[in-house]
Amino acid sequence: MGDVVSTHLDEGRRQHIAEKTGKVLGEFCRCYKEQYGVALFNSVRYEIEGNGGPQAQLLHRKVPLDDHVIYSGNLFQYIEENKKWRNRFCVVPHNYGLVLYENKLAYERDLPPRVLVNSAGYKILTSVDQYLELVNSSLPGVTPKSGHSPILKCPTDFPLILWHPYARHYYFCVMTGKEQEKWRAVFQDCVRHCNNGISEDSKVEAPAFTDAVRMYRQSKEQYGTWDMLCGNETQVLSNLVMEELLPELRTTISPRLKGKAQERQRTWIQISDAVYRMVSEQTKAQYDAAMAKCEQERPQMESTIRTDMDQIITSKEHLASKIRAFVLPKAEVCVRNHVQPYISSILEALMTPTSQGFAEVREVFFKEVTDMNMNIVNEGGLEKLVEYMEKLSHLAFHPVKMQSCYEKMDQLKLEGLQQRFDVSSTSVFKQRAQIHMRQQMDDAVYTFETLLHQELGKLQGKDDLCKSIQRILERVLKKYDYDSSTVRKKFFREALLQITIPFLLKKLAPTCKGELAKFQELIFEDFASFILVENTYEEVVLQSVMKDIMQAVKEAAVQRKHNLYRDSMVMHNSDPNLHLLGEGIPIDWGEEYSGQPEAEPDADKRRRAKQVVSVIQDDEGVLPYEVGAEALLQPSSPEPQEPEEPDPGAPPSSPDGVEEIREALAKESLEDGVKVEERLTNGTDATRESGATKEVVAAGSVPGDVPPQGPASEGDGVHRATPASPAPGAEVPSGAGVQHVAPASPMLASPVPGAYVPSGASMQHAAPASPKPRADVPSEAKVPHATPPSPAPRADVPSEAKVPHATPPSPAPRADVPSEAKVPHATPPSPAPRAKTPSPSAGTACHQPSDKETGEKVAPPGGECSPPQPTGTTESSEGVQTEF
Repeated sequence: MGDVVSTHLDEGRRQHIAEKTGKVLGEFCRCYKEQYGVALFNSVRYEIEGNGGPQAQLLHRKVPLDDHVIYSGNLFQYIEENKKWRNRFCVVPHNYGLVLYENKLAYERDLPPRVLVNSAGYKILTSVDQYLELVNSSLPGVTPKSGHSPILKCPTDFPLILWHPYARHYYFCVMTGKEQEKWRAVFQDCVRHCNNGISEDSKVEAPAFTDAVRMYRQSKEQYGTWDMLCGNETQVLSNLVMEELLPELRTTISPRLKGKAQERQRTWIQISDAVYRMVSEQTKAQYDAAMAKCEQERPQMESTIRTDMDQIITSKEHLASKIRAFVLPKAEVCVRNHVQPYISSILEALMTPTSQGFAEVREVFFKEVTDMNMNIVNEGGLEKLVEYMEKLSHLAFHPVKMQSCYEKMDQLKLEGLQQRFDVSSTSVFKQRAQIHMRQQMDDAVYTFETLLHQELGKLQGKDDLCKSIQRILERVLKKYDYDSSTVRKKFFREALLQITIPFLLKKLAPTCKGELAKFQELIFEDFASFILVENTYEEVVLQSVMKDIMQAVKEAAVQRKHNLYRDSMVMHNSDPNLHLLGEGIPIDWGEEYSGQPEAEPDADKRRRAKQVVSVIQDDEGVLPYEVGAEALLQPSSPEPQEPEEPDPGAPPSSPDGVEEIREALAKESLEDGVKVEERLTNGTDATRESGATKEVVAAGSVPGDVPPQGPASEGDGVHRATPASPAPGAEVPSGAGVQHVAPASPMLASPVPGAYVPSGASMQHAAPASPKPRADVPSEAKVPHATPPSPAPRADVPSEAKVPHATPPSPAPRADVPSEAKVPHATPPSPAPRAKTPSPSAGTACHQPSDKETGEKVAPPGGECSPPQPTGTTESSEGVQTEF
């Protein structure tokens, strides 16, 4: 805990914390035992009698995210122990926990993680100012003076802070706003899922627990919604204890804190976290013991219920009639005066953002399937369908794609109604609606893929596949409209009851609650475990307002803008075999259609776990503050990294690397300037151009045949582009010296090897900066300048020459090449050979690359340039060879 925390939490104070926790849990466990019997009775009664509600049209997936990872990537975490920012590899598995590893390698080797975070009860903050405001309010009277350094400094402008009223805070940051938005969506999805920690599949334990929490808080005069009813049972009970314990500890410990305001705030956060962990350990042990005791008594209680079901129902109805006669007149007056006038406005405030959110879910699903169908039309093949269906199957669990749906609920505001009805926050309703949205999206996707999977065996050709996808999409959308209407109407009724019932109970408590004890004598002792006066009283109050709520929702269904089905419209099961399909084995598109029956080892399976959200790509990657070299050098890509290969475009270390350069040029002409992804250390990707040299466009080449250009470095064995020179083989007077001129345009022409050069002619390289030819060039010698590429033939091309196509750059030929030299070269393939163009003038350069001259004689017929060779050719002393 640290010396400072241990000083304030001595043995005496720890004992006091344990006693206070035991007292609160003792009262709660008494409530839980009472509610357990009532919940068991209601469960058995429902099982026997049933309840003919509307049947869902969409299928429900049982295991949505088995062996999948929601997201993984690198971000920076602030380590409080050494006050440093460190790079961490964060994994969000299918259970939505936050798991932080030292680096990606530690995750792949299955080493223990650094931190495990259950995000239930946390708030995601994207501003340090928001965080400081919450910290200042958590410790009243301790506020740093203006100008002093705050409790937290973030090295970037994109923080992500996980704040909890009792537990430890977590500080992260990323480099870009795009990363921040994606991580924020992922974190919010984690919080949303973890807050819903009490399983609804449990028909006895879950209602017994939530009713016990409500009864306990009402016994403390606390009505209305509770924001900290989030997480699993242990977390909820810990929040319940801390709600009473923390104000007392703050009053006792706060005056004894020493140091500056920032240090006192930091110490208080550590003390609160230490107390929260102590309470959680004690709570888990005590609650597990109480639940085990109830489970032990369950068989006997269930036997009694099944044996005396009729007598229990009769006894409960008799009690309810007596309570109704006493309470109902007062409740109806209260409803008429304080609730009924506001039901329609509450419902409208709920319906508008909720209906927009469900409409957005429908739109996102429609768009994803339509895009998939269009891509299959363009690309075709079952492999593409499998690829898209693997992504579509997890659409509901993609936080970024679903964010547009969730954001619609941010518009929910109960202005003026929160204070009247004691609604502390609307977050409870927002998160509940968002969970419904995600469930409806997954049901629609699962129904779609089940129907499509059934149709695949009957399809013939791509056209049939696309038509089937469109037909199934329309079919699923109809089912979605019906189910979403049912889910929304149920959500509206529950939300209205959750808002109005606590208000009514609080209003009626002074006149009714004290009189309830006299009704206890109406319950038989044998049935006292299954019938409670308090629960029956709440049911009577609920019935007093339920009629108005049902009527309001029914009237709202008539309004077309909310797209709700009327209650009278019951959609019968039009697919009797559809739900049987849903009971089958889950569809794994990758394994079923990939043709890879061999199972992967566990280590590879973990390393290559399918990820729902793609990795962020960006250009930033360095923290402006000190982060630590060992952290910044960690790998960041969630995909397994392959062994690095030498860069074909890297400059050779010696002149012996000319052959490698030739191969690189040949590859570059095919790859057309492909960019290479370079991983950075903060979970972002940057792109860099390949180091291969750029190709040069020659005068007279065909436009569009030239790949993107890239710079060549000195000393790498590849000379930069050279200006135009007389073509070897042109009629140049003996002894004439031809100077190369370097024009300003990047489109340069190079001399062409392989053409006939008269004896005595010499070619010299002039300084590239000089734009003028030397004075020793005779007037009758033509000095060709570089011209832009044009498909039109040049007028000065001799009849014996062919105009070549664009080729990669090469060193200029040496000046001492004799006329009999054979000049080897390699050219990329050309779309079509150029025709011979007659011209009275010589001097057109046939643009071909040449790294060196061999001195051997070449005598092409008619003085033509050598025809283009296939890509992948090399030069040797014997001429041109093709590599296979």
